[in-house]
Amino acid sequence: MVGFAPDLAEIRFGCGLSPVIPPPESAAAIVQALRGPDTMAERFPIDSYTAHEAWLESARALRKAGYQDKKGRKKDALDAFRKSRLEKNQEAMVWAMRVQLRWAHTPTGFHERLVAFWADHFTAVGKVGLMRSAMAPYVETTIRPHVAGRFADLLIAAETSPLMLHYLDQVTSVGPNSRAAQNKEALGGLNENLAREVLELHTMGVDGPYTQDDVRQLAELFTGLTVQAKGGFTFRPAFAEPGSETVLGKSYGGDPGTLEAVHEALRDLALHPVTAGHIARKLAVHFVSDTPDPGLVSAMMRRYLDTGGDLAEVYGAMLAHPAAWSEPLQNVKPPQQFIGSAFRALAVSPERVAQLRPRDIRQTFDSPLATMGQPWLTPNGPDGWAEQDEAWVTPQGVAERLIWAVNVPQMLRPALPDPRLFVNQALGRFATEAVRFAAAAAESEAEAVGLVLASPAFQRR
Repeated sequence: MVGFAPDLAEIRFGCGLSPVIPPPESAAAIVQALRGPDTMAERFPIDSYTAHEAWLESARALRKAGYQDKKGRKKDALDAFRKSRLEKNQEAMVWAMRVQLRWAHTPTGFHERLVAFWADHFTAVGKVGLMRSAMAPYVETTIRPHVAGRFADLLIAAETSPLMLHYLDQVTSVGPNSRAAQNKEALGGLNENLAREVLELHTMGVDGPYTQDDVRQLAELFTGLTVQAKGGFTFRPAFAEPGSETVLGKSYGGDPGTLEAVHEALRDLALHPVTAGHIARKLAVHFVSDTPDPGLVSAMMRRYLDTGGDLAEVYGAMLAHPAAWSEPLQNVKPPQQFIGSAFRALAVSPERVAQLRPRDIRQTFDSPLATMGQPWLTPNGPDGWAEQDEAWVTPQGVAERLIWAVNVPQMLRPALPDPRLFVNQALGRFATEAVRFAAAAAESEAEAVGLVLASPAFQRR
């Protein structure tokens, strides 16, 4: 009978095999580990969104002082602003490498995979200069703490986060009959972006049982969700559309509008059976197969509904199903997961990463990732990155993976591992005789290690 296998668990549901960290002992242990302390966030820290907001406030103050040119100090203020922005961009590159170190050293790889999955599901990107470094703090504060909790809590946290409100233009949305609109206190009108993405992407999916009227009514309910001057989330009743709104046949809110009514609607959407099916299928596609077993999706959906959207229970249902352990390896790793699992297989040290200069990071991570088709934290739209293999198996992408595999490991780990040992460390029982032969026959250690990392077995999970 097909069932749990430690090495497959680490490859399919974790961050890949490691020469120094043992794979999980059981499916139950994988889920239980999600409830433990977040040791990787403590060891490799990334700013909270609150800290990022404080930086935004100071940077904007410097920029404003420069443009106002008070007391002839325009140049000093603008120079200080440019320096602060440069330092933040460099810090963001450090955060990117800390994410790879989390993948390399975590004893709970499934947790890091879930953070990446939900960050993509709730894609939010800064659209202007100072906001472009905000996504990593957003993930750290909004996504990471909720990946093993209830979906409703994750949904509310994401939809009311300042970055999401900025990204989907909710900050300009004003109820047409609100006090702010009547008194001409606001320049914007009703914006449906957030409401549409909540229904189409974040809860029910594009084929959900909602209408354009549901989208508009939800958008009217969302008026009032905005960001205050210093960057934090706030709800402004004056901007909210007065009266109740009807979404999927249920009435919410009144006059004045309230944040509680918004939360109520989001909780109802989170618990809807169609949302349960959409989330279950998306998780199964991401972790198991582009065409998941219908029985697997059904089991996950039932657990979702039975537990009120308890995500840890849903993951448990996935890991308990025989279809989750089918072989051979199936899904192609997206570029960031390929690089992250290579960091893990190579056991890249934090000390070595700390020695990398910004130019080195661009050469070893940022530029290759973009060439492979997945630039760091900048998906093309609110639907995030593609799940289908064909999105990543392109001539340019595959060629860049091979180039990376041969050239970059020796920059990350100057003393490369013995290729004959590395085959087993990186691939375990999924190493083929052809890969073993190629690694042994390669002209250099760099080529041998590169051939292992570029092998089909390492590229799939």
